[in-house]
Amino acid sequence: MARKPRRSSDAVSPALRAFGNQVRHHRERLGLSQDRLGDRFPVSGSYIGLIETGKTRCTEDFAKKLDDHLTAYGALALLWEDLVQHAAYPTWFDWYLVERQAAMLQTFQLAVVYGLLQTPEYARVLLGDEAAVEARLARQAILTRSDPEPPMLVALLDESVLYRQIGDRKVMREQLEHLIAVSSRRISVQIVPMGVHDGLSGSFVLATMEDRSEVAYMDTALRGMTLGGKDGLKKISESLFDLRSKALSARDSQNLIQKTLEERWI
Repeated sequence: MARKPRRSSDAVSPALRAFGNQVRHHRERLGLSQDRLGDRFPVSGSYIGLIETGKTRCTEDFAKKLDDHLTAYGALALLWEDLVQHAAYPTWFDWYLVERQAAMLQTFQLAVVYGLLQTPEYARVLLGDEAAVEARLARQAILTRSDPEPPMLVALLDESVLYRQIGDRKVMREQLEHLIAVSSRRISVQIVPMGVHDGLSGSFVLATMEDRSEVAYMDTALRGMTLGGKDGLKKISESLFDLRSKALSARDSQNLIQKTLEERWI
């Protein structure tokens, strides 16, 4: 089950904040709004805002384009090398800030349905707190928004998720029906057969941002943790490759979900 990352005074990297301050300085020097600058890429103005507040890491290529658009004469490109290249996302970070700016989300869930795909009653059993349920349901709005375009979502679920009873039979039936209903061109739900695979160490989400940079979120025994370093992202990517190679196709997954629904939860 996904846990809320802990807020802390170190929630923003000083190096990322310093880089963002310089981006803001050059943008304001030219009299550009965040939205107008974003249109030149194009990315959303809110993504520019995340860079300026140190809440995301941009790629080197994106920093060079920022430098060109803001006529910084190489200053931002050099600052990226000094400040951003080796800066990591804070270990404890509000994941929703990443989630709502992502162009693509890829997740593996070992124990329960992914939070963005949970029904209200399923989430209510897991969370037990109405405010937390409302917050989780509010996060799901990113999947149906029209502007900006919703992220692509690939949700890989361990087969055991279909059999683990959360709430009563009605809750399970409605949750599995929902998994079938949400599958679309932009949302893929695939089942990973039970067995030995790279997801046994825990659930995770990999977010790909508008500039193609990546950040991952992992569950731990105590709380959620974000990863932005190369080694951590490499391991997540390798795990995703293994899991997707073992997963049923989207169509076969829907058939299994329907079969499980009828045999276990009617």
